[in-house]
Amino acid sequence: MRLKLATIITCAASLFNASAADTYTPTPENMQSRKEFREAGLGIFIHWGIYSMFGQNEWYLNRGINAQEYAKAASGFYPANFDAAQWVKTFKDAGAEYICFTTRHHDGFSMWDTEQSDYNIVDATPFKRDILREISDECHKQGMRLHLYYSHLDWTRPDYPKGRTGLETGRDSTYSDWPTYYKFMNAQLTELLTQYGEIGAIWFDGLWDHDEDSIPFNWELEEQYALIHRLQPSCLIGNNHHSTPFEGEDIQIFERDLPGENTFGLSGQDISHLPLETCLTMNKSWGYNVKDLDYIPSDELIKSFVRTAGKGANLLLNVGPQPNGEIPAEARKGLAEIGNWLKTYAPTIKGTDAAEFAEQDWGVATRKDNTLYIHVLDPDVTEVTIPVSKKKIKSAVGFTSRDKINFKATKDGASSTIDLSTIEKNGPDRVIELTTK
Repeated sequence: MRLKLATIITCAASLFNASAADTYTPTPENMQSRKEFREAGLGIFIHWGIYSMFGQNEWYLNRGINAQEYAKAASGFYPANFDAAQWVKTFKDAGAEYICFTTRHHDGFSMWDTEQSDYNIVDATPFKRDILREISDECHKQGMRLHLYYSHLDWTRPDYPKGRTGLETGRDSTYSDWPTYYKFMNAQLTELLTQYGEIGAIWFDGLWDHDEDSIPFNWELEEQYALIHRLQPSCLIGNNHHSTPFEGEDIQIFERDLPGENTFGLSGQDISHLPLETCLTMNKSWGYNVKDLDYIPSDELIKSFVRTAGKGANLLLNVGPQPNGEIPAEARKGLAEIGNWLKTYAPTIKGTDAAEFAEQDWGVATRKDNTLYIHVLDPDVTEVTIPVSKKKIKSAVGFTSRDKINFKATKDGASSTIDLSTIEKNGPDRVIELTTK
């Protein structure tokens, strides 16, 4: 994940070969994966690597740290309390349908037993266990989809062409060998897609490291995307480049903002027709930060989750495991509370679409066939007006109580008002179920 960088990618079209527009046709398997992705609702993002040992986020190496000195941390990385089965169970109990695991972040360290570099969890650490293998096995065992994060940039390898980050790691800034680095990446992606079973998606973390180049940098995405789709036709591709999706991409990613919003400064792109995903983190950090105990209260997380669904998107909620392999206690607590809420309200979120009207001052709505779920997130309102006329509403009931609720048409007949006086305020979200014609 990147830090808050305000620069917007320019000349995005030149980054992708125009011929790709004529060559990529999603397979039936891919279209089915898109459908299942749209219905998932919630995923868990995992930022974990040797950077967790420093307790200062996943961008620690970018702070003027020498890469060779940083790499020595691998020899002490021994996450004795890591338990893949417990991880997957925790995320499953939270109501998540998929996990997105960071296989290789910008520091270049691989969290699987790759043959392309000794700088990996098996060869470079005393732990000697393939973390990804254990997570993959548990995901398949427990029925959890597995997505894989993979960074296009690398602050340690000399062949990666110098961009605008990771400039003080001790690399030779005058040397680069893009063909070798590109071959290395594709060899690693081939390992990930042929040795770890079915992979739901490859999650790339953007192209922003070269967005200030005087000559637009060619990442050769068309060939790489084709490789992924060839190895696993059902595998989805997303790229966190903060632009409208390129041909060959199957999902659209928004970072720290909901689709259509840009309060954080990274998500000003248009909303596409592709399945949507918003990634948020439970505190202010992606990787483990020993100082960051500012976790978002569970009620606020649930509201963000509901608002995300109201935009027709999945929420990819991040946790940063500790260096010992444990999920932080506050993160576990928040996940458990989301899971408890979903035990009741999952039908109003999972498998739904965004309503035909935009977010309102009082909250959002989701739709499943002829049913509208009105999610009232403002605890103070006593009635809500929705852009659906009374003629289109057959009935209105409290989702949990099943008690009938009064509603009436507005004066112009174009909308309806719903009385909330009989709806209990027993959580962050009051839900009304409308049956429409």
